[in-house]
Amino acid sequence: MRGSLLVVRSGALTTVQDEGRRGVAHLGVPRAGALDLPAMRLANRLVGNELGAAVLETTLDGVDLVLDADRHVAVTGAPAPVTVAARPVAFGLAVLARAGELVEVGRADAGVRSYVAVSGGIDVPAVLGSRSTDILAGLGPEPLRRGASLPLGDTVGRVPAVDFVPYSAPPAVLHLRCVLGPRDDELTAASLELLAVASWTVSPDSNRIGLRLEGPKLERARWQELASEGVVDGSIQVPPDGQPVLFLADHPTTGGYPVVAVVPEPDIWICAQARPGTTVHLHPETARSLAG
Repeated sequence: MRGSLLVVRSGALTTVQDEGRRGVAHLGVPRAGALDLPAMRLANRLVGNELGAAVLETTLDGVDLVLDADRHVAVTGAPAPVTVAARPVAFGLAVLARAGELVEVGRADAGVRSYVAVSGGIDVPAVLGSRSTDILAGLGPEPLRRGASLPLGDTVGRVPAVDFVPYSAPPAVLHLRCVLGPRDDELTAASLELLAVASWTVSPDSNRIGLRLEGPKLERARWQELASEGVVDGSIQVPPDGQPVLFLADHPTTGGYPVVAVVPEPDIWICAQARPGTTVHLHPETARSLAG
């Protein structure tokens, strides 16, 4: 049975996200998709959806919505209070919302982004193989606004019987592994050492494009122009101000500033929950040690 979802309160930034657009970087299109992919997949699993079904990704202060048919809803990611028809319900478990009942996801107690899955999934049209909103490229549905209506798909699976799902709150300090290169030789030896030993702080200017890190200035060994090169999720780029940027899902597909290290995919997901002011430590390792 199909249905729809009405947005009563959109929150600071709520977008539709799935697993993103893979294999289209050669077209200048980034991956986009959920920043905290494990949290998105868990929410879908809890309501009986396929793992890649589209969900809502909220930012800090949640979202309020009403469904036009009985559906199961689950909220994961950044922990937040959840109510259905003004009744407190469990975070991180599937709950039944009846048609016309108000589902409220409040301000995150920790972390940044919560994921709201509805049985059947958000069934907006796919663009280049994904239903995700891409803030940088402007693809996919617009960020949610009050009064917007989103179509829901058919329910496809049975809601699993789960009494408790273990959950760890986002860490107060991020420890991120990274592999140096391909342009680490663009930094002075002292700055390269500094990258690994300094404490960095997440800037308030961070967003879905990337985490901007504040700390000691990284100095370039030389200042010649670099040709634009392809960049991937997790790339750590050093712009002229010497403050590194860690690229996330909506990053540009090419860049002209040196990429001095790359954070592996398993370590990127927790970056979705890093609030401004969070301390970050980078730990360079070899590609072999990361794989092993």
